[in-house]
Formats: sequence, structure tokens, C-alpha cells
Amino acid sequence: MPMGENIVLAQADLDLTFWLARLPPMALGVGIALGLLGLWPAAWKGASKAVSRQLIQASIVLLGFWISLEAVARAGLAGLALSSGAIVLVVLASAVLSKLLSTDRDTGTLLSAGTAICGGSAIAATGSAIAAPAGTIAASTAIVFILNAVGVYTYPGIGRALGLSDAQFGAWCAVGVHDVAGVVAAAKAFSEPALADATVIKLTRVLWIVPVALLLRHMHQRAAARAGTATSPRVKSPFPWFIVLFALACGLRAVLDRTLDATSVTRVAQLADFGKSLATLLLSVALLLIGTAMTRATLTALGWRPVVHGVLLWIAISVAALLAVRAWL
Repeated sequence: MPMGENIVLAQADLDLTFWLARLPPMALGVGIALGLLGLWPAAWKGASKAVSRQLIQASIVLLGFWISLEAVARAGLAGLALSSGAIVLVVLASAVLSKLLSTDRDTGTLLSAGTAICGGSAIAATGSAIAAPAGTIAASTAIVFILNAVGVYTYPGIGRALGLSDAQFGAWCAVGVHDVAGVVAAAKAFSEPALADATVIKLTRVLWIVPVALLLRHMHQRAAARAGTATSPRVKSPFPWFIVLFALACGLRAVLDRTLDATSVTRVAQLADFGKSLATLLLSVALLLIGTAMTRATLTALGWRPVVHGVLLWIAISVAALLAVRAWL
């Protein structure tokens, strides 16, 4: 192939990579605009939530075929330590904030779950476990959603301004940004290596959703018993099975790389790159659907105490995680 054609193809690849990295946050912005302007039909809200969840899980599994087992092992160990520390810090900080701000017990518990684990999914699981009112679940989810969106747009710029390495940013992003989709979007906007580390570490945190929901339920019930307002919570903390599929995809890629000839391995790598691009497109659609949930009615229903509680909790975990990754990675 002539050199000129090679240069053109390389430039096309760079342009595609450039736009794919920016597509998720752009899609989120479009979704938020549609929601705030009232251009997204209310009748589609339930379907949008279900579809976005499936798209996010599918995109994570596709990324598993692109991420190496070495990256999983490296980031998994860091993720275990960071996840454990983050959970402890969030639970303690949230308890302190609840006392200082007089935040109601249900809201404090839900914000703890959303900040410590994986945003809306953790709030839904914990809300069911403690039998929280639907309005409280919706308000807590809205707060976490707004902060997650802020993280998607601000974290990459802050990471570059502070000179964070790919590994440092991936770990920081995985701990500081609330949900899986936000972590993937922010990390992809920073760099491809950061995306690999951030995805693995975030999924390590997601695995805590069941034990943390049960822990928060126990703490919630003990506090309610002391106050004489104990309830009978529903226990419903679904296991995130898509993480198992992610691990299997990583394993399949490793097996293929070690058993196939060089030509076939190259084709597998090309297929993995295509899967990563497809994952970005699926994630972008999911973020657009997620963004439509942000309406003017949702914003006006938020009280100042839960908002301040959520913001301070997010700042605390973001700063602590940043100090940790700069000291250890």
C-alpha cells in the first residue's frame, strides 16, 4: 500500500479515536438537555432505564475481550485495597455528615451506598433492603446522578492538570466517579490505558454491592431500633452477573492469544478493537438514556440537606482517593 494511503488511514484512525473518546460525555449532555427541556416522553422513562442498564452491562463485557488478564491482575489488587478503604471512609464520613446536617436516616444510608459502590444501582439495592420511601430513593439517585455527570466532565481535565499517570487516573476515577458508565466515560476521555485500569477497579467495587447493602441495612436497622422506628426491610440485592461475563471475556482473550498463530492473534486483536468501539457506542446510547432522567421536576424536588450531604461526601472520597493514588501508584 502506498505511503500516502497509509498516512490517510492512520489519520482516519486518529480522528475516529478522538471522536469515540468524546462521544460518551457528549451523549450524556444531549440526554440531560432532552430531560431538562421536557423533550423526552415520560412514558419512555421505565424503558429507558431498563435499556440503559442492559447496554452498560453489554459494553462492559465487550471491554473484557479487549482488556488483558495482566491488566486485570494488576488493577484488581489495587482495586481491592482502594475499594475497601473507600467503603470504610464513605460510611464513616456519611455518619458524621448525617449528624452535622441532620440528614434523615434513609437518605444518609442511600447516599453512602451510591457513593461507596456504584451510584444508582447500589442505591436501588440498598433502598430495597431498608424499605426506603420511593421519593427518598429518587432524590438520592438524582443527587448521585448529578455528581456522576460532573465527574465525567471534570475528572479528565483535573487529572491532566495534576499530571496524573494513566494508572493513577484510572484508579482515582474508579473510586471517585459514582457509577460504572461514568467511570468508563471519564477514563476513556483521559486515555486508553486509564480505561483498562478504571474498568477493572470499578468492577471490583461493584462486587461489594451485596455485602455493603446488607451492612448498611444492619446499621440502618440498629439506628432505627434505638429510635423506636424499626421497619421490616425487603432484602433484594441482586448479584451483578455481568462481571462474571466480563471475567470470562478476559479469560477467552488470554486463551486465544496463547493458543493461536500470529496471524490469528492479529485478527483477534482487530476484533477486540472493534468490540471496544462498539462498547463505546453502546455506552454512549446508555448515557443519553440515563441523561433524560434529569428533569426540572427532579431538580426542584431536591432539598438542600441531602444535596450538601452528597456533595461533601463526594469531595471527601475524591480528595482521599487522589491522595492515595498519588502516594501509592
